[in-house]
Amino acid sequence: MHFKFNTPILQHSSTPLLVALIILGLAMGCDRLPGKPTLEERWMPTTEVTDFSQLYALNCSGCHGADGRLGAARPLNDPLYLALVSNDTLRQMIAQGVPGTAAPALAQRIGGPLTDKQIDILIEGTRSRWGKAENFQNVALPPYGIQDASAKGSVPGDPQRVAVVYQTYCAQCHGQDGNGGPKGGSVINPAYLALVSNQGLRTTVIVGRSDLGMPDWRANISGQPMSPQEISDVVAWLASHREAGALAQGK
Repeated sequence: MHFKFNTPILQHSSTPLLVALIILGLAMGCDRLPGKPTLEERWMPTTEVTDFSQLYALNCSGCHGADGRLGAARPLNDPLYLALVSNDTLRQMIAQGVPGTAAPALAQRIGGPLTDKQIDILIEGTRSRWGKAENFQNVALPPYGIQDASAKGSVPGDPQRVAVVYQTYCAQCHGQDGNGGPKGGSVINPAYLALVSNQGLRTTVIVGRSDLGMPDWRANISGQPMSPQEISDVVAWLASHREAGALAQGK
């Protein structure tokens, strides 16, 4: 008795398996093709970006500097500033922007590009990279906000008292009338005051500008830090020049 094998049928039945193996091999080989981007380099929707460096570069570095310093806006690479400002305040400024300034609203729910998770990543990354809260545990920080200062006893600035405070703490850098001095530029320039809020002025008086050599509230006069009332007085003096400038221009 002889058996006859139908070899074409056997070959035909193995064809799908062979094709599948070839496709798998080609697919695996594609990952090693020259010029093919890695997983990290492949495009993804901006809402899925979770890397702090990438989020900061895309949304913050243009104003705050590539390394958090020497930008047009306040440096974020400043441990004192990060010790002064709360997470809630940072979140509000990132999400909603700062009215009256060039800081835009970045929250997606307000029309910006960032999700709530991405805003949290920016806050956490900024603190972990540039914050040093342990350095300020024994430092009595002034009230951050104008409302907090008022609640703790600061009263609106009196013009005569305000002028004395400015001359004591600020004139040596910014000039007797605020138009600039040997160590600092004008602080009453209308263009500058139009771009900064009263809270921004207060923050600068307290924290200074570490990237530009401007001292904080403790170092204007050695051994004589500014009191919360004196900080409020200087802010009131600066803000009065904004109002005066607006009136002069008929606004």
